[in-house]
Formats: sequence, C-alpha cells, structure tokens
Amino acid sequence: MWGSIKIVVRGSIYHVDELPGFIAIYDDEPVGLVTYFLEDGDCEIISLDSTIEGIGMGSTLIETLKKFAIEEGCKRLRLITTNDNTKALKFWQKRGFRLAAIYPNAIEKSRELKPEIPLTGNDDIPIRDEIELEMRLE
Repeated sequence: MWGSIKIVVRGSIYHVDELPGFIAIYDDEPVGLVTYFLEDGDCEIISLDSTIEGIGMGSTLIETLKKFAIEEGCKRLRLITTNDNTKALKFWQKRGFRLAAIYPNAIEKSRELKPEIPLTGNDDIPIRDEIELEMRLE
C-alpha cells in the first residue's frame, strides 16, 4: 500500500479503513484482511494483506469473499495490481484469476492522486502499468 491506508485504483481513491471486508483470525489474533467494493455485478478486491505468509490465510480470505460475492449475485471477482508486483501476479493466477486487461501508464495518473507511489518497485522494476485480473463466478 506504499505506507498509507489510501489506495488508488483506476483513478479512484479508496480508504481501506472505510471499506467492507473480512478478517482472518489465527490464535485469537487478526492476521489477515481482504477489503472489497461491490459495483455493477462485480466484486472488486481492493486490498489483501496477511501478517503471516504461507499458512493459507490469503487463500482462505479469497474463498470467503468468493462465496460472499456469489451470494450477492456478483458475476466476477476482479482486482488491480501493478506491473512490478510479480509475486501478486503469481499468487492470483495460482488461485484461478486470469489476466483481463493492462492499463499502460496508469500509474502516472495514480501518482497525481497519491504522490508517495514510488517510481520503482519490486526487483527495481519501474512501476508504470496497472494489470487487471479477474475470476468469473458461475
């Protein structure tokens, strides 16, 4: 999140502390959170965070949200990540999400709304593009 509860996605600002979500609990402690936004038959994942990796908290949160989205009549789950976030691209695709769109140079606009977004990210890859992933819900 680049040091902020404010997330910019496709030119919109979201404050994760004001969004609905699901919390993962482990040993009576909160260890994960997924936040989302429902719109026009879509459930957009705004954030997914886990303090303990490798024990399935993220996957459990996604499955919980998927079931909820189906109950709400959503036709797909979708999310945006940045081009440098290869770890996220791997994570989401392993869980059934597919690449849906690439928005070249979208981060330029995002930096106007959130200047603290760095120029380079993971593995010193320049952060430029937004990548949309989706999962169709049947």
